[in-house]
Amino acid sequence: MSNQTITLWRPVGPEELALIEQLGMRAFPPRLAEQPIFYPVTTEDYAVKIARDWNVPASGVGFVTRFEVRKDYLDQFDVQIAGGTAHQEYWIPAEELDAFNAAIVGEIVVVQTFR
Repeated sequence: MSNQTITLWRPVGPEELALIEQLGMRAFPPRLAEQPIFYPVTTEDYAVKIARDWNVPASGVGFVTRFEVRKDYLDQFDVQIAGGTAHQEYWIPAEELDAFNAAIVGEIVVVQTFR
């Protein structure tokens, strides 16, 4: 097992953040039935855009989280381009989320809030 990590970001709304807090800021909650993919993003700028432009209109507040994931775990997934080269994300199948969470090193940290 490698000790190298990759920094990822995830934009979340207040409900998902509450669930992350219940998990001790160390894991993401299970996906809902209509959410077959968990998609952390590769840049803070992309996470900000989603939190500000999607989460705020949908729920009044958007948060950007930052966390570290073991590189040896992420190596099995390709970075996906979602609409433009600045929009890069990993597509983690919902059934892989427990393994993804186990590969998180340290805590999930809220780095920005938008209202």
